[in-house]
Amino acid sequence: MNWLLVVVGAAVGAPLRYLTDRAARARYGSAFPWGTLAVNVVGSFALGLLTGVASTRLHLLLGVGLCGALTTYSTFSYETLKLYEGGAKGYAALNVTGSLAAGLGAVWLGVETAGLW
Repeated sequence: MNWLLVVVGAAVGAPLRYLTDRAARARYGSAFPWGTLAVNVVGSFALGLLTGVASTRLHLLLGVGLCGALTTYSTFSYETLKLYEGGAKGYAALNVTGSLAAGLGAVWLGVETAGLW
């Protein structure tokens, strides 16, 4: 039954990622991948938080399923490459450094927050 928890979490995470990206593009345009950055940072925080406080079943549902489908390394990589190839090398570098720093900071903050409970 563990696999079912992962499937249910992913069934929520994947559409949430898509809708977040659409909303970010509608609001901020497509010059920078704000939607992907947002889901990756939120997912990193949530996974850090869950690591400290969640049961195994909750971690499967929300950590592996939801966060696994919500966050996306492949889209981050693709969008960074497209920025670079499109001549937006500064945005590409900002996406790499900003995503890495924000993701690491978010997961650290999640773990620290979980430690407070």
